Parts: sequence; C-alpha cells; structure tokens
Amino acid sequence: MSRASEDTIAVRISKVLAERIVAGTLEPGTRLRQDHIAAEFGASHVPVREAFRRLEAQGLAVSEPRRGVRVASFSKEEVREVAEMRAALEELALRHAAPNLTSAILDAAERATRAGDRSGDVRSWEAANRTFHRTLLAPCGMHRLMAAIDDLHAASARFLFAAWRSDWEARTDHDHLAILAALRQGDIDQACTVLVRHVRAVNQRPLPIAGGMTRRLFVVGG
Repeated sequence: MSRASEDTIAVRISKVLAERIVAGTLEPGTRLRQDHIAAEFGASHVPVREAFRRLEAQGLAVSEPRRGVRVASFSKEEVREVAEMRAALEELALRHAAPNLTSAILDAAERATRAGDRSGDVRSWEAANRTFHRTLLAPCGMHRLMAAIDDLHAASARFLFAAWRSDWEARTDHDHLAILAALRQGDIDQACTVLVRHVRAVNQRPLPIAGGMTRRLFVVGG
C-alpha cells in the first residue's frame, strides 16, 4: 500500500473515531485497541497508529506507557480552556467577518438559532448552535482561523453530549438574538461583547451515576 493510501485511510479512521468520541459512543478512558480497529477498517497497523496520533493532536486520545491509547477524559479546567480559546478566536473572526455580513447572512443565522430554540434533543440543538456561529463567522474568510474554531466547537460538543444524555431542556438563546440585534444596528463592539460573554460562560450539570449519586460535568455555555 502506498504512503498516500495509508494517509487517506488514517484520515478516515481518525474522523470516524473522533465522531464516536465526540458523540460519547466511546467514553473517556475507553482503550482504543489497535488490532480491533485495524480489523474493523480492513487496514494495517500503520494507518491506525497515524489515526491515533491525529486523535492525540486533537486532544481526543492519550497514549499511556504500558496501557496503550485511550479516549481522553476532560476536566473543568479543560472546559474553561476551550471556552476561553473560543471566545478569543470567535471575537477575532467576527470582527473580520462584520464588513461582509449581509442581511441574508444575518437572516440565515437567525433561522439557525430559532431552529435551536425548537430543538427537542441535544444533538439537534448543538447542530443548530454550530450553524449559527459558523454562519456569522465564516465570512471572515480566514480558513485557518475557522478550522481552529471548528475543532473547538467539536470539543464543546463532546462536553455537551457527555452532560446531556437525556432530558434536554429547550430554551430561547437570548444572547444569540442580542448578537444579531447589535450586528443589524452596526454595533460591532456590542456584538463582540455579547459573543465573548456568551462563549466564556461555563455551566455545570449534575449527572446521575450508580448508587444514587451524582457527578458534576461542565459544559461551554454557547
């Protein structure tokens, strides 16, 4: 098999595993068994090892001496780090996107947030929320910046899905509406102020576990 073919397979394997980790199908601490994954994808160990390296670079997996590769866990500090990074990068993107935002783009962003308000489950809300943010930020035209923001949204989704496995609470996102109102009025500073506050908010949710106990999970607010 050529190096190019191995790289293509490694990308495909890493994307599938990343989707499973973000969705919570592969829980924190789960061992990623090289033999099993190679067999599942009909691949050699070489692209599987490369896929593992890609997951480690994304912060989704960790390699431990004598224990192999496992799905990474996350702490309150990591959630706060993602929130702070998103706030900084999304403000930068919005300031560069603002001159290119048309009424049609703002209307599309509003449709996305209204769809999120009507969501009956966490996955459809997360998709609508991500669409809202991306619709406003993508006109910045800065592809590396948007790629970094996309990775941070994937991390935010992972925190969210871990905390909300059922009993999703639909709600109107007033921050989104305030951001849109400021942008329609041409007040970019106000839009950025609300966006930063919105993204930096870290909320906690008690999650029931065995024995009638609960543990606290933290999520990025928006």
